[in-house]
Amino acid sequence: MSEIELSALNRQCLNRRIPNQEKLKSEVKAWQDERNDQVVKVQWRFTTADARIKLKHLYPLIEL
Repeated sequence: MSEIELSALNRQCLNRRIPNQEKLKSEVKAWQDERNDQVVKVQWRFTTADARIKLKHLYPLIEL
C-alpha cells in the first residue's frame, strides 16, 4: 500500500522540479493534507486467498 501512496505522490505532487527542500516539504505537506481531507482509500485487491496461493512457499504446511 505504501508503494501505491508513493506513486500517487509522485504523479500528483512531485512531477516537476522543486527548487529546494523547504518548498518540497511544504508541497508534500499540502498534498498530504488534501489527501487526508478527502479520505482517500486504497482499494486493496490482494486477498488472503491470493496470498496463500502466491506466497505458499513462504508458509510451510505444519502437520500435527
